[in-house]
Order: sequence, then structure tokens, then C-alpha cells
Amino acid sequence: MLPFIIRRLLISIVVLFVSTFGVFILQAHSGNPLATLTQRQPPPPPSTINALKDQLHLNVPSPLRYFYWLGGVLHGDLGKNINNIPVKSQIFARLGTTLELVFLAMIVALILAVLAGVISAVKQYSLVDYSTTFLGFILISIPTFWMAGLLKDVAIRINQSAGSQIFSFSGQSTPDYSGGFFGTISDRASHLILPTITLALISYASWSRYQRASMLDVLNSDYLRLARAKGVPWRKVLIRHGLRTALIPLTTVVAVGFGGIIGGAVVTETVFDWHGMGEYLLQAASTIDTNEMLAWLLMSATAVVVFNLIADILYAVLDPRIRLG
Repeated sequence: MLPFIIRRLLISIVVLFVSTFGVFILQAHSGNPLATLTQRQPPPPPSTINALKDQLHLNVPSPLRYFYWLGGVLHGDLGKNINNIPVKSQIFARLGTTLELVFLAMIVALILAVLAGVISAVKQYSLVDYSTTFLGFILISIPTFWMAGLLKDVAIRINQSAGSQIFSFSGQSTPDYSGGFFGTISDRASHLILPTITLALISYASWSRYQRASMLDVLNSDYLRLARAKGVPWRKVLIRHGLRTALIPLTTVVAVGFGGIIGGAVVTETVFDWHGMGEYLLQAASTIDTNEMLAWLLMSATAVVVFNLIADILYAVLDPRIRLG
């Protein structure tokens, strides 16, 4: 197991290097990051512009600028943005906000996908199977921003009907809210519900289809029929033998889909006005800030690499026949 993990980590380092270098080159040739600063009225003095150019290494070739940035990363420094604010402090303040949303959405989507996939497979061609299939195809076809807008509209109607603020639509919490410990938790939950459901439903739609297909393959396998022939209770056969094997393909899908969830979080955070990594990425793109863009990519790529590594390790846990060496 340890040699496998070390080998995967070394490969992951190469992947991170190539991806960050590619984005750096594209970002470096997409425009002047100081353009908005030079267009201010009155414009800043030339000495300020030259100092920023030296600080951001804009006077040297792009590949050399990348290695300046990489050297800083190896020392724990992600550089400064065009406003001379350390990127590290900004991005870590937003990282927790996004991870809270993403992990909660993944847990909800995974639970719903496994339940729907198993029930659909066990009750194949039944009304339940057709209903979950129809719902899955609808959710797969809906763009994230449209889903978020639809949920906001439904939540507004529910609030109006109930005559109280059940759902909140903007930010992570109510500003200056002081309602005690349980009141704060309730307020936080009201802000989490809609963006979590938005991300969870989009992921659930595809994951449930994979789980159904995988479960159908397992249900038709010989070893499951043998267990039933030996008199093993159906529920035990289904959960202990069938579900455990059927989860292996879903593990890969969830690990790969983590990157898609992060991408969906960018749109979701924008719609619900969350101040997380999604908003940070859009700000970096609008100002052509290379350091901010690379910091976002580095955090996102690292998270995807870690999830894929966890998925590989889970293979050996779910299927004893798999050996990682």
C-alpha cells in the first residue's frame, strides 16, 4: 500500500506542475493585470506602476515568472495580488466556506444516489424505477444556474406561504445576527439549504444512474445467486455482498466528479452570493490576476488529486481481491 501511495503522490506532483504551468502561460498572455490600475483617474504615478511590475515580475519572460511563483509556493508563499494583498490569507479565508458547501453537498448526493440506485435496480422496470430514471434525466439536463434560480423562486413562495423566513437566499449567515448558539446554527442552516440542494441534485442525477447500472450487474452475478441458494437472507445478501461490490464503480465516479462539483460551486456561490472560492475565481479572472488564479487552481487541483488517491485506496477496502502494490 505504501509504495502505491508514494508512486501516486509523485505522479500527482507532476500533474500539478503541468496544470499550473499551462494555466500560468495562458493567463500571462491574456492581458495586462495592471490595466485597470493604469486607467484610474487620476492615474497612479509611474513609480508605483514600476514597483508593481517588479513585484509581479512583469518585466521578465513568462516561463521565468512561473518559476518565481513556484519558488514562492515551495516556501509557503502564494504571492500577492495586484492590490498588494497576500493571496495566501485571502484564499484560506475562503477555502473553508467552499469546502463546507462542497462536502455537505457530496454527502447528501451520495446518500440519495446510493438509495435511489439500489432501489431502482432491485425494483427494475417498476414505477419506482421509471420515476427515478425520469427524475435523473431531468436533473442531468438542467444547468446549475437554472437549478439555483428555480430553487430560489420556490423557496420565496414557501416563505411567503409560511409567513416566516424559512429559507435564506444570500450569503452564509445573516449579518450581525445574535440569537444564541442554537439560533446561530439555525440561521447558518437556513443559508446552507438551498446551495447544498443545488449542488447535491446535480451530482445525484448522474451518480444514481451509475449506481443503478452497477447494482444490476451485481444482482445478476453467480455468487449472489449462490448465496441465495444457500439460504442467506435476501437483505444480508443485498447489503453485505451486493452493495459492497456495486459501490466500487461509484467510488471512481464520485472521485472524478469532485472536480465537477467544484466547478458547479463557482456558479452556485455566485447565485447565492457566497464569498468562497467561486467568487474568488471570478474576481481573479476579471482582473487578470495571475497569482490569484494560480492559487485557486492549486487548491482545486490538490483537492481533486487527493480525492482520486482516496478512491484508489477505497478499492482495496471494498474489494479484498484488489491489492495495491
